[in-house]
Amino acid sequence: MEGAGRAVAQLLARDFPSQLEHGVLIAAGHGNNGGDGWVVARALGAVGVRVWVAELDRERSPDCEANRKLALEEGVQLLASDAAWPEAGIVVDALLGTGASGEPHGAIGELAQRVARQRGPVVAVDGPTGLDLSTGEALGPVRADLTVTFGGARRGHLLAREWCGRIVIADIGFPPPEPDWPTLFTDSDAGALLPPFSAEMHKGDRGRVVIIGGDEGMAGAALHAASAAFAAGAGLVKIAASAVTVQAAQTVLPDALSVATGLGRSLEPELVEAIEWADALVLGPGLGRGEHRSAFVEAVLERAAAPVVIDADALHAGAALAAGAAPRVLTPHPGEFQAAFPGLGSALEEDRFAAASAAAPENAGPSSVLLKGVPTVIAAPGRPLRVVATGNPALATGGSGDLLAGFIAAFLARGLEPFDAAGLGAFTLGRAAELAAAQHTVRATRPADVLAAVPDLWRRLAAPPAFAPPVLFELPSPAVV
Repeated sequence: MEGAGRAVAQLLARDFPSQLEHGVLIAAGHGNNGGDGWVVARALGAVGVRVWVAELDRERSPDCEANRKLALEEGVQLLASDAAWPEAGIVVDALLGTGASGEPHGAIGELAQRVARQRGPVVAVDGPTGLDLSTGEALGPVRADLTVTFGGARRGHLLAREWCGRIVIADIGFPPPEPDWPTLFTDSDAGALLPPFSAEMHKGDRGRVVIIGGDEGMAGAALHAASAAFAAGAGLVKIAASAVTVQAAQTVLPDALSVATGLGRSLEPELVEAIEWADALVLGPGLGRGEHRSAFVEAVLERAAAPVVIDADALHAGAALAAGAAPRVLTPHPGEFQAAFPGLGSALEEDRFAAASAAAPENAGPSSVLLKGVPTVIAAPGRPLRVVATGNPALATGGSGDLLAGFIAAFLARGLEPFDAAGLGAFTLGRAAELAAAQHTVRATRPADVLAAVPDLWRRLAAPPAFAPPVLFELPSPAVV
């Protein structure tokens, strides 16, 4: 509790120095979350910040009671229950912590409503009151500008980002997590997994990627995937598509090689040669659907030995997805997930984490399932779930999934296993979208802008992260402008 409260106080001083001059109002509950709030009050008061605490008049937990006594002895000002609240520079919500569920009611509900009406930034300890951190159900009324939580993000933080604002995960000495718990993919994880370059490399060393799709009228999907593979470092990229798409690729993306295919049940010798040449394949962008396309998907998977990213229209191929034994990454959004795993539709509606876990063992070959969304969840047999929380609504545009497929394929072609390539690919897409939206706004950002931001991401990952105890990781507020 002492570590948690002092971590919050340290972050208030770091992020809101001018607001601290106008004082801090803390709404403290009667449990350990309220005890954290009393530690915040004592720590800030010790350095001269004016602090007021509004509390619940009920029996408190022993630790909460002990810290309340210390804070009052050191001069923290307690507000009467019926007193008007001052116009403080910051409001701290320390009413309810982990384990709370349902709509706040009674005295807690009244205090929460008062917190929600206050001006100035709201900082939540653990999570804003009214958010179930286990399920992500948000009943309000508090929306935080900053949420400080401890040890790791909870599921509710990631499912209800708009209620939490910016999320800071602080270290307060918890023991290591259980090895089967889900893990949040961080910048440090990305930097550790990103395949390095050497001065002696040639284009073959950087990986050969083949993009298969691009039916007539859908050239853009294949071109996006190919461009993303180049941006992620692939040395050679080949587009296998309809003749019309190949012609467009030769004009728009001359860096890419190409092979024309009818996308039919019988694979042309040139396409077979391309499949055998590849270090990684992307199957699906702009492919089209129907019985003939399902037969094509089956034929490609039967032939493939290199890892395959199964994306977009290929995810509608039904039983054909079980063909072959190549390692694979399936990248469905919720609609595609229900098409690829029709027996798991109800599970997806109830719990996207459990649905992804259930889907992973159903596939042929060593596989991973990347379920797109907020957050993105990646599952593989025998591995703890991996969660990627980067990104913003700029990615809710056509073409974003094609970029993701190209990123993943480039990392597969450099030898990353499917689970790691999926995590790094999703992180890359999300973080590049954040950088792009900072320049162009969410509303105006297009897939081309996301690609253009990727070089800046590589520069950032190449720089060693700054150490700033007790902060372990930060998630920015979701951009919506």
